[in-house]
Amino acid sequence: MSKGVSTSTDKIIVDKSRSHRNKAVSKAVRATRERLQAGPSHASGFAREMLGFHIDSMLQGAIAMPIFLSLVTGVGIYLSQSLDIVAWGLMTLCVHAIGILLARRAKGREIPAEKVSQWRRRFLIVQIVLGLSWAAFMLQDCNSCGEVNFGFYKGAVLLIALAATAMGTFLLRNALLFTFIPVMLVLAGLTIRTGSPGYLALTAVVSTSLIFLVFMTNRMHRANIHILSMQSEKDDLIAELEVAKSMSDEARRRAEEANLAKSRFLASMSHELRTPLNAILGFSEVMSTEVLGPLNNPIYKEYTGDIHRSGQHLLDLINEILDLSRIEAGKYDLNEEAVHLVEIAEDCIGMVQLRARTKNITITEQFEHGMPAIWVDEKSIRQVTLNLLSNAVKFTPSGGEISVKAGWTAGGGQYLSIKDNGPGIPEDEIPVVLSAFGQGSIAIKSAEQGTGLGLPIVQAILAKHNGQFILRSKLREGTEAIAILPSKRVLQSIPAVEDAPAVERRKKSFA
Repeated sequence: MSKGVSTSTDKIIVDKSRSHRNKAVSKAVRATRERLQAGPSHASGFAREMLGFHIDSMLQGAIAMPIFLSLVTGVGIYLSQSLDIVAWGLMTLCVHAIGILLARRAKGREIPAEKVSQWRRRFLIVQIVLGLSWAAFMLQDCNSCGEVNFGFYKGAVLLIALAATAMGTFLLRNALLFTFIPVMLVLAGLTIRTGSPGYLALTAVVSTSLIFLVFMTNRMHRANIHILSMQSEKDDLIAELEVAKSMSDEARRRAEEANLAKSRFLASMSHELRTPLNAILGFSEVMSTEVLGPLNNPIYKEYTGDIHRSGQHLLDLINEILDLSRIEAGKYDLNEEAVHLVEIAEDCIGMVQLRARTKNITITEQFEHGMPAIWVDEKSIRQVTLNLLSNAVKFTPSGGEISVKAGWTAGGGQYLSIKDNGPGIPEDEIPVVLSAFGQGSIAIKSAEQGTGLGLPIVQAILAKHNGQFILRSKLREGTEAIAILPSKRVLQSIPAVEDAPAVERRKKSFA
């Protein structure tokens, strides 16, 4: 069964069956993707970023801890009616101030990767000292307050401090655990020493809260690591894509410059090539026809015929290359007018009839007469028809048959079909045949070789007319080429308007 291949304008230049991507760009993007997929996403890969976030968090919430310590100290003074807790408050404020100064110092300098662990240990030491301050708070006592009231006060303060520390230090791994280990040791010692149910309950509540908050802070820490990992992957991929885009832009710029140089070269060389070829053709034709006198040697006459045929072949090749270059550059302008497709087909058949008779090829016609004219460039449509007919005659063996049809399409357009019983084209070679300078392997072996530009020019001209070119072929059974013109190119005739009877003028009445 034959296979239909619809073509478009971009197939004139490139072969769609091959890959034309920039190999360097695709290789760079692929390598980046593989590196990102296999890249590390654990905490050590982002220790510097996490430390920077912790420093920013400390500096932004620097005022919160002094306010909280002031409230704790004030409530303690109110409950105990003593200033003993003020010393603890001042000591804790000093520890907090040391941590803020350390954070400001770290913020003011660029921390290298090898110094990250050192700075992290410094902040952990500050947290441990702060934990010792909270342990000292738990050792505070008030005989006049009552065990229940002061114990509730210390438990509430400790839980608030635990929650605040968890929220402020989750970016610094294990900071919460190091801060409250001294507190838990003190609570355990007080519980053992006093045997008080209140301390036992407080130890159980704080221990449970600490375990839960350590678990939650670890989850939050890992979540931030994952976010940083995704952000890093995105940034790296964007950078690689920017490099790929710049490489692609540079390749496109060079291609445009090369295409412009080619167009300028062909435009400047068209006159330089055609002028000597026309002279060669003219003089060789004069010599072969012996206009100025007979040639004494018959071999010379044969040579002049060879020169004329070679020059004509070279001129046809130059004309086809220039036509294709104008189409590629968008300089191929259409001179549209109303013509009949059947008349063009009949004229072109008459032009190739002599070549067909020399090979004993029969050309049959099957036209739908009475079709209206079409609005096209007559020269271009003639070139399309001649190219298809010439290919059919060229690749049809002696004694073969060519069928030419013209009629209506299902969509209201018009089509021209040229079918031969030549060697055909393999399915995998159809894209090659439709590309510039492409030729099928069997056609090259069984017929005279051409330039390989006929079909690309045909599909380009049809694309300029908003038409379509379809090539159907079956190996060793023949090929059918169909040129389709859309319905908007068909000129529909409108019947003449009949003269309407004159309307009598009504007389005005003044009665």
